[in-house]
Amino acid sequence: MKILITGGAGFIGSHLAEAYLEKGDDVYIIDDLSTGSLDNLQPMTSDPRFQNRIFVTVDTILNHESLLELTGICDVVFHLAAAVGVLTILEKPLESIRTNIQGTEKVLELCNKFKKKVLIASTSEVYGKHLHAPLVETDNIIYGPSSKFRWSYAASKLMDEFTALAYYRTHGLKTIVARLFNTVGPRQTGAYGMVIPRFVDQALSGKPLTIYGDGSQTRTFTYVKDVVQAFMALMETDDAAGQVLNIGGIEEISIRSLAEKIIELTASGSRIEYIPYEKAFGKDFEDMQRRVPGIEKIHKLIGYDPKTTLDEILRQIIASKQIG
Repeated sequence: MKILITGGAGFIGSHLAEAYLEKGDDVYIIDDLSTGSLDNLQPMTSDPRFQNRIFVTVDTILNHESLLELTGICDVVFHLAAAVGVLTILEKPLESIRTNIQGTEKVLELCNKFKKKVLIASTSEVYGKHLHAPLVETDNIIYGPSSKFRWSYAASKLMDEFTALAYYRTHGLKTIVARLFNTVGPRQTGAYGMVIPRFVDQALSGKPLTIYGDGSQTRTFTYVKDVVQAFMALMETDDAAGQVLNIGGIEEISIRSLAEKIIELTASGSRIEYIPYEKAFGKDFEDMQRRVPGIEKIHKLIGYDPKTTLDEILRQIIASKQIG
């Protein structure tokens, strides 16, 4: 089978590419390298087993001709290309909105043209400012004002979901929407505000672990290989078409406790430093205080059950940083 991954040189995309290559499939990637890196693909492109089975196009998904050719060649499409991270959204709001909305529309248009099944990677950000847990796919959406550009990412990804579901309902295109909750693992960078790699880098270098806000906000984290297995299972499941599904972990932890755990696991002498949100991100930022997924729907559909504990996730990331 031929697999197209938009954003395939990114953190999640590269792990997905690796899994399909290991399975024996051909992988086609399009990535503009704005946040992805060819270094993420190096373990595959240099592996003799995968020669002539991985094909990388460095280009934007907004380039119609490149995307047209790749979509026509491949059997299924994973659409992962998007603006990544809070810092990117706040620093490049117009570019981020254009990438997310126009890029997804182009992918869906061409998938519909060739009738190719497509999985759209969405985000837990779409839930907005809820404080309850767990968050389930039928929950209402609660956002802050449009003057807070932090919410533009959530709104643009929600529009991606609406568009994908509209193609399913209007044209019968087999679309799947996967809402990801803080996917983490080796190859992830802290450059765009991702908290675990940033904390691990700080701890290993003996620098203060910088917490934005008071650290009481809670999250769950999902190991990237668990996400990849869920993606692959969803693509093989006919009943996933037209569905919105959470993919996330189940261990809720405060950011303060996360920082303390990373200091312990790295045996670091680092201290914790608290930085007000406004100082870190400016006036356009609001945080989500709690983000815990309900996974009953995806468990029922494909038997999804995150296998990797938070401690094991952290050990994997710490080890990868030490080796690097």
